[in-house]
Amino acid sequence: MVRWARADELPGLVSIELAADRLFEQVGIVFPPGTTMIEEAADPGAVLVEGEPPDGFALIGWVDGGLHLDQLAVRPESMRQGIGGRLVTAVIDHARAAGAPGVTLTTYRDVPWNAPWYARHGFTPMPEAEWGPQLRALVEHERELGIEIAPRVVMRRRP
Repeated sequence: MVRWARADELPGLVSIELAADRLFEQVGIVFPPGTTMIEEAADPGAVLVEGEPPDGFALIGWVDGGLHLDQLAVRPESMRQGIGGRLVTAVIDHARAAGAPGVTLTTYRDVPWNAPWYARHGFTPMPEAEWGPQLRALVEHERELGIEIAPRVVMRRRP
């Protein structure tokens, strides 16, 4: 069951993000050292989780007036059980309930569990001409952090 995270659960989500990030090594992507995205999240009201204790999470925020999926991570041993799909559905449902015009995200274009997976969940590439100033700044920030190790894409789904 997907639910909002509790504040005391946020520190435990770091291990999920780190374990999920290590999966990228099998496709030649090694992230630069630094803090995880979930470590920077102070508001449990921006984090959806599934499991008790959580097996996965979705970190969300607002970008250019729309909901943005900052991070989706599932514990590797819990993958392929529908957790990621249920989290994405909950994010889309939240966007709809909040009146957001859609959900955006940035991801690796060619990694099978990234852009192709999101495409199966209704996301489509978003042309750069349609990016707002905050989304443009977010993409630039990702480049500065050094995570654009492989081709990335901005995707969007209308609620």
